[in-house]
Amino acid sequence: MNTVPEAPYGSWPSPIDAALAASHDGRPDHLSTVGDEVWWTEPRPAEGGRRALVRRRPDGATEPVLPAPWNPRSRVIEYGGQPWAGAVREEGGPLVVFVHFPDQRLYAYAPDGPDAPRPLTPLSDVGGGLRWVDPQVHLDLGERGEVWCVLEEFTGPGPTDVRRVLAAVPLDGSAAEDRSAVRELSDGSHRFVTGPRVSHDGRRAAWIAWDHPRMPWDGTVVMLAEITEAGEFTGVRPLVGDVDESVCQIEWDRDGSLLFVSDLAGWWELQRIRPDAVAGGAVPSSRLLPPRGEEFGGPLWKIGLRWFHPLENGLVAVLHGRGSQRLGILDPETGELADVPGHWTTWADTLAVHGSRVVGVAASPRTGYEVVELDTATGRTRVIGSAHHDAVDPAYLPVPQDRTFTGLDGREIHAHIYPPHSPERTGPEGQLPPYLVAAHGGPTGHAPLVLDLEIAYFTSRGIGVAVVNYGGSTGYGRRYRERLREQWGVVDVADCAAVADALVAEGAADPRRIAVRGGSAGGWTTAASLISTDRYACGTILYPVLDLEGWSTEGTHDFESQYLESLIGPAAEVPERYRERAPINGTDRLTAPFLLLQGLDDQVCPPAQSERFLAAVAGRGVPHAYIAFEGEGHGFRRAETLIRALEAELSLYVQTFGIDRSDVEPLELKKRPWFLRGWPP
Repeated sequence: MNTVPEAPYGSWPSPIDAALAASHDGRPDHLSTVGDEVWWTEPRPAEGGRRALVRRRPDGATEPVLPAPWNPRSRVIEYGGQPWAGAVREEGGPLVVFVHFPDQRLYAYAPDGPDAPRPLTPLSDVGGGLRWVDPQVHLDLGERGEVWCVLEEFTGPGPTDVRRVLAAVPLDGSAAEDRSAVRELSDGSHRFVTGPRVSHDGRRAAWIAWDHPRMPWDGTVVMLAEITEAGEFTGVRPLVGDVDESVCQIEWDRDGSLLFVSDLAGWWELQRIRPDAVAGGAVPSSRLLPPRGEEFGGPLWKIGLRWFHPLENGLVAVLHGRGSQRLGILDPETGELADVPGHWTTWADTLAVHGSRVVGVAASPRTGYEVVELDTATGRTRVIGSAHHDAVDPAYLPVPQDRTFTGLDGREIHAHIYPPHSPERTGPEGQLPPYLVAAHGGPTGHAPLVLDLEIAYFTSRGIGVAVVNYGGSTGYGRRYRERLREQWGVVDVADCAAVADALVAEGAADPRRIAVRGGSAGGWTTAASLISTDRYACGTILYPVLDLEGWSTEGTHDFESQYLESLIGPAAEVPERYRERAPINGTDRLTAPFLLLQGLDDQVCPPAQSERFLAAVAGRGVPHAYIAFEGEGHGFRRAETLIRALEAELSLYVQTFGIDRSDVEPLELKKRPWFLRGWPP
């Protein structure tokens, strides 16, 4: 007999408040080993959203490496990447080189010594300054060693006035005031580069490069160079890759071969190539595994991501899967691939190895991301950092479903469904729950099936969530990813609507109470959905793209400035498509209430996008709210922002869905433009 009392969906009490959800935002990242220690970065929402660098000593003690307010985070291509590197000095003790977010300078620091971090690179008055990412410390180069990394240098005031090269920064600090002390290792012939990977014998370097209008998931090339005794690059030549082949990671093996992940055959697969000693020649590459119909890599949204890592014993740690990433150990000689035991269902794109140990970051639908160590000698795993602790009774967490739906033309649509769930309440007989249809960012991205207290914030109150990995998402092969080519605003919108329609047809969702929400590219999909379909009762739009013509012409950062050439089509050939698809030009069809959330320091989707959209909505009588956050960029990181945004979003749904709650502060939904009423209200 069911003794759980009934209550209308959306009105259920929940111990998961916005502050709790905000405190668990983000995950550990940027793993590496320094001597016998494992180091990584962790989010600190309560400390202004900074990242902290922490270390795990051999005795198991975990402690910060850098005190507040030091913030190791790079802004190269705005999304950054690996912001630090460490090494053990001959005189003893570790040395860390890191990028400090506020000024983007490289700093060197001996955490076991008495001195504060000292700058290695100068400030710049041009653009966003000199920026650095994916560093590697070479203590044996120069008088006091060098750091080899990617340099991003602004050459003018515009967001696309920028060049990127591989560079060597002296560890003695001589470049802190003198830019000329930085040695450039590459010639800048490619617009985008990853950090150099140096062979074990120190004779060769390889890196990944690509150029506009391609994005790194469209086509990249692996460049190879010989390294002279003076540490200079010579004989630079392309090794593998093409305009229609995406290589997303490279690593040297101890036998002098280069391991790399390529999607030439339709899936990101692990391969090996043995560079010939004769310049210009190379033996053909070979797969390490037969085709499996799954991914061993992903999109290079950041510089320095790792989906595999060779071990000293010849084995290779790999992340692989279809729709999710599992950790496995590959024996290249036999082709045997053994998955790591444990409850973790998704591993993040960061790996480190030390001896027989592999360290990664993993999560599951019931546990948040934590740092996990595998001992390949014994097969045992253990959590060594950022351990998951139940912040709330697990009975309040949703029980998600990994689903595949059928869309237009019979195409597959992948989604995670989180039905309403609470141990305290159940919905009244005959009543259907409201649902949020969530579109992830990217759009060349993927939403993993892991514990997310932001989702649980809604499901524990009786509001279901459907997270859609629409056509264009990664994790399902290149063909699925390229469904979005020239179809952004069409395929993503249709796939989200198809999932909503399927939930309604199944009798799982109330057709009158479905909302759409998303951030960045997901914000675009949300806005495009609201103007092109009447499926949704309302929507939450976070730091979005709304005006294609404004966004593609000096309206965003360099990395994505030509992204629309593939997502929409060549601007010179289909200019009308840019106008027709943009939500800003369809506000006459907008009737549903919406909440628009924007960071005022956003360089990817600047606030001008949101402001122009609000001006276009003016006078149309559409209820809406706009909340802008000082000090926030693309994606919110501060606890107070996360709390305000989540509470405002719930308030939108409470009002629109007609939910009776006395614990939700009303969100004022305006019908007049904000610039006529004064702002902020």
